Amino acid sequence: MSVLRDIAVSYRGPQPVVARHLATGAREDRALVILMAACVVFFISSWPRLARIAHLEDKELNPLLGGSLLGWIFIAPLAFYTLSWLLGVILGVLGWKGGGYGSRIALFWALLAASPLVLLNGLVAGFAGPGLALSVVGLIWILVFGWFWIAGLQQAGRTPA
Repeated sequence: MSVLRDIAVSYRGPQPVVARHLATGAREDRALVILMAACVVFFISSWPRLARIAHLEDKELNPLLGGSLLGWIFIAPLAFYTLSWLLGVILGVLGWKGGGYGSRIALFWALLAASPLVLLNGLVAGFAGPGLALSVVGLIWILVFGWFWIAGLQQAGRTPA
């Protein structure tokens, strides 16, 4: 399936999509591509907010975009790999059978699958600014991301590495 179709299917239930990714075997190239795609979407979602900051605070936009690029494309992937490794170790001690690759796919797919809401959050941050609308969209994103991540971890636990 295409990535966009997989994202749409994830909103009906993320387990089949995660199971399909796990069924291909431990493909670290696929995990990295999923993570990098999610990080690129997060970077793009920051553009409206950064443009708003640059306009309202009379700052240059390019340094703000450069900092966001450094954070999302170079630093965030390392942080997400570390988070998935740490969670995999903790869950493994507790008896979870998903393995390190299952932990990575669950987290990375949850990030990418919830990315449409991240884009919406970025638009709201850029056009409406801080307020109730941004808080509501952010809360919806966090809840959907949490649902995708937990469901992905459950599926990975059913499909031992």
